[in-house]
Amino acid sequence: MPASADELVALLDLETLDDDLFRGRQPDTSLQRVFGGQVAAQALLAAARTTDPAYVAHSLHSYFLRPGDTSVPIIYDVERLRDGRSFGTRRVAARQHGRPIYFLTANFQRAEDGFEHQDAMPDVIPPEEGIDLGAMFRARGSGNTEEWEREWAALDVRSVGTSRSGLPEDPARPARARLWIRVNGELSDDPLQHLAAFTYASDMTLLGSTLVPHGVHVTSPGMQVASLDHSVWFHRPFRADAWWLYDQESPSASGGRGLALARVFTQDGVLAATVAQEGLIRHRG
Repeated sequence: MPASADELVALLDLETLDDDLFRGRQPDTSLQRVFGGQVAAQALLAAARTTDPAYVAHSLHSYFLRPGDTSVPIIYDVERLRDGRSFGTRRVAARQHGRPIYFLTANFQRAEDGFEHQDAMPDVIPPEEGIDLGAMFRARGSGNTEEWEREWAALDVRSVGTSRSGLPEDPARPARARLWIRVNGELSDDPLQHLAAFTYASDMTLLGSTLVPHGVHVTSPGMQVASLDHSVWFHRPFRADAWWLYDQESPSASGGRGLALARVFTQDGVLAATVAQEGLIRHRG
């Protein structure tokens, strides 16, 4: 996986094959399947490449269909569904070996003024006081510390706490997790680069929140964990290389699936995005 911000930017850059047809590269990785955030970010960029730059992505909705093969590139086929005066819509099929592995629908909007309100950011410790995820793996006695540091070095992630440890008690919401995250390096001033880098990172920790009440982690023995779908609403511009709070909670787990919702706040309290994901959280004991 990318070991720096520059490598992340290079990974998310696409090769144009033909009109509305792109190819995404693969990173050097030991993962057995393509990371969901990678294919989501590359698909978003493919959609944006076919859209007037005056229109900015405001939402994406997607489904993961099959595990991606990390040994071959991914082909992104963009369908132009609509180009209106205010909104444009694109559908993207990501394919490998002639079969779809992921579908994304993204909507883009021309900037306009309107009503404004937002939730207040929760009171949390600053990122500098959060626990580095590598240190947290070591504290758990997990054997995944070296893998984390090798595969995810492009991201700086600090845990604030969960509903089991570190967050105020709230019996009405038993599955909560908060983290500070940023790209570990400096990105350009291109807003699309920040949206893509954030989309890449947004898939990394959500399903962990669905397991908080159950005393297991995504890397616990016997766990089979996979993203099934992923949605993002982009509310306001922000930088993915500056700290953002990932305020995650899981309102429900049932049938081998867990639902995670997250609010994304900048360090100065701006609600920048909202994310939703359902995933497989199957324990084979």
